[in-house]
Amino acid sequence: MDIGADLIGLGAALGSGMLIGIERERRKGATPTHALAGVRSFALVALAGALAQTISSALVLATALLVVALALISYPRGNVQEAGMVTELALFLSFLLGVNAIAHPAVSAGLAVLVASMLDLRAPLHHFVRVTLKSGELRDGLMLAGAALVVWPLLPDAANSWLLGANPRRMWGLVVLMMSLQAGAHIALRMAGPRMGLALTGLASGFVSSVAATADMGQRCRRDPALLAACAAAALLSNVATYILLLVVALTIAPAQLLTLAPTLGCAMTATLLVSAATLRAVPDTVQRPARGGRVFSIRQALLFALILSGATALLAYANTYLGAPAAMLGALLVGLVDVHAAASSILSLADSGVLTPGATRHILLFALAANTSSKLVAAAAGGRPFLRRVGGGLVLILLAASLPSLLAYSWR
Repeated sequence: MDIGADLIGLGAALGSGMLIGIERERRKGATPTHALAGVRSFALVALAGALAQTISSALVLATALLVVALALISYPRGNVQEAGMVTELALFLSFLLGVNAIAHPAVSAGLAVLVASMLDLRAPLHHFVRVTLKSGELRDGLMLAGAALVVWPLLPDAANSWLLGANPRRMWGLVVLMMSLQAGAHIALRMAGPRMGLALTGLASGFVSSVAATADMGQRCRRDPALLAACAAAALLSNVATYILLLVVALTIAPAQLLTLAPTLGCAMTATLLVSAATLRAVPDTVQRPARGGRVFSIRQALLFALILSGATALLAYANTYLGAPAAMLGALLVGLVDVHAAASSILSLADSGVLTPGATRHILLFALAANTSSKLVAAAAGGRPFLRRVGGGLVLILLAASLPSLLAYSWR
């Protein structure tokens, strides 16, 4: 018997029971019909479970039956202001935490904090479920959970010839990712408001796909034209993440090329920050929040994005394997239509192997950025002409800034 370990477990059990009991003591009140279990009862039950665990498993079972009997006795005298069996269930859970504390004291202590927090947040949780959460949002949340936790693990994780070599699990992962981005935008819009909520969503979405972020903001603007300025700022902010990721890709794959690409990436990042800040500043503080509820995401848009990206990636892999480096470069430009990070990875890999010169690498990357910008313009067109004018103008300015070092170098020659 390890006396030191048992003492730690007993202390964790006593602390866990007291923590949950303190919350229940404050809740039960002092009326004649108040609940029987309070801070002392919860602490003693948790400690009894821990002591029973140190003695024998048979005693654990007997103690569990005693706790259940006590919970049944106290239930008819429960507080009428809190219908249900929350206190009784918490009492039995405290017993289980005490039993578990002997072998895993840290786990029991952490779970006790979570249980006490959940009990204390009774009113906010009830308000969220009954008032804040709408039926459509609940339905979409269940659909997203099913797509991520049921469908995704069941799909085969291997290339499929019927899908042109695409991986079904990765394709569906892109669908789940797109749905999650749209859900995140919906939540941010509800919590932080149109101005900052959408701005933060656009910035975060750019780390996955700026094209998808632009398309999503365009669709959102079409549904609610009052969010035009906020959606345009979010779409442009997604480009900040794009150029941050391009820098990370360059540092990871071909750090020797960073000096060559630094002027291009630096000018593009500077222009992106300036254009995004100007657009975000133009968003009025008085813009009204959209009506609550509505769809959290579009499953059709998520499926379309996954199919396009998977098809472009399969095309690049085929060109690199069967047609050689020149075709791979052309494929990289085509992939840039959807994902400039994948295109940059291919271009920098060829540059690092010596196939491309530094000058050619910079020019081909510019072509990939131009192809990606054209895709964003097409995506922005889905938001209508006002959205296209605001976002398109910013995208063109960013591309011109990225091209500026090459244009200056060419003119100096």
